[in-house]
Order: sequence, then C-alpha cells, then structure tokens
Amino acid sequence: MNISKIDYRQIMEFSLDPLIIHTDLKIIDINHAAEKFFRAKKESIIGASPLDIFQETAKIAIEKRIQSAYLQPAKVIEETIYRMDGTTVDVELYCHPVQIGDTTAIQTYVKDITDRKKTEKKQVEIIKQINELSATIVPLSNEIAVLPLVGAIDEDRARMLLEVLPNKVQQQNVKYLIIDFSSIYKIDHMVTDYLFKIHNIMSLLGVRSIITGIRPELALIAINIDNRLTSTSTMATVKDALYSLGMNFKY
Repeated sequence: MNISKIDYRQIMEFSLDPLIIHTDLKIIDINHAAEKFFRAKKESIIGASPLDIFQETAKIAIEKRIQSAYLQPAKVIEETIYRMDGTTVDVELYCHPVQIGDTTAIQTYVKDITDRKKTEKKQVEIIKQINELSATIVPLSNEIAVLPLVGAIDEDRARMLLEVLPNKVQQQNVKYLIIDFSSIYKIDHMVTDYLFKIHNIMSLLGVRSIITGIRPELALIAINIDNRLTSTSTMATVKDALYSLGMNFKY
C-alpha cells in the first residue's frame, strides 16, 4: 500500500475538528467542520488572514506563534476568537507545519471549549460559595463569636478568610473572635502565614483573636514552621476560651 497516494484533503474534510490551512498569514484551505464552526462559506474565508479571528491584543503574540510553528509544532493554547458573524467563542488551538506540494504551510486545529469553560466557571463559583460559607462567624454573645474551620485549608480558602473576616467582625461588632481548628488536620507554611496575618488584622481592628483546637502534633509543626505564632493567644478548646473570657467579662 502506497500511503503517498492518500488524498490529504479528503482526510481533512472528514475531520470532526475545524481545521485551517494557512501560509504566509493567508488562509489557503479549511474543512467543512471549520465552515460550520466559523459560520461562513469556505470561499469567504480563503484568502483572509488567520490573524483576523483574534482580538487585537492577542495578534502580535499569535503571529510570533505562527512563525515559530513553521519549525516545530506549537503548544496547545486557549484563546477567545471571533466567528465570521462577530460572535466570540473560547477555543483550544494547536498548530503544526504541514507540507502541501512544494509549500510549507501551517495546519491549525480549533477546538470549541465553551462548555468546558462554563463548567470550570461554575466550579469556581461553587468553591467560592463554599469558602464563603466556611468563613461564617457564629455569634455566641453580643461581642464574642467563633469561627469553626472545617476540612482542608488551601491558598484560595486562606485568602478568602483574610478578605472576608474583617468586614464580618465589624458588621457583627465582634470584640473577641475564637478561631477553632479542631476539625483541621493539616497545617503548612501557607496556613500559618495566613493565621499570623489574620491575627494581626484582627488586632488592628481592636478584635482579640483566640486560636483553639490545634492538636499537639500540629502545634509542634506550626511552631517549627513559624515561631511568630508563639505570640498568638491559644486555648485547647472553645470551651476553655469561653471560660477564660467569662472569667473577665460579663456577657
């Protein structure tokens, strides 16, 4: 079997992915899937520049990417591009050199990732909502509240706590905030750093923060990571913290 006689354009036409063939920044062919995707006939696209589908801010980088693709396949990237009717769509792009007769051209694969991006956005929103719920301050009296932390704390959640807590303690007129770690099972440098930042912000707002529930093994890890935590008020349990406050304040 002589594969050199295989009709390349026929293979291209049967591809389910939109394909664009271009050289010297001029489109020389597209397949049927690309016609459907870009919502235009082949005749109106051939001869145009492949840069026309990109936003102005991306064109310089895309042109450099195309030029480098003549030497070796370019990495997959994500971009927002224009269809011929002016609508935008999020896509993955992959391009590589291809020899058509005596001409070296670039074949670009276009993959619609709109649905995936919507799903990712929803997941981010869900995580944000969960993080906001996890930053719920439970009032125990007019001036005392507890922040029960549950599960793992990653950088996004720690940053959320840092952003949300100042407004919440002011809105609830909190003077004493008990931050309970009894349901946290991992402490690392990032967590201890944010703990110290939260403690400092609370102090600047006139709020006394008390950390409770850190198990002995985690306390040792935390101190080894950051000895600044030795200056932070800690108690074994929320009950101990409340007892301590109750001994000095009536509420």
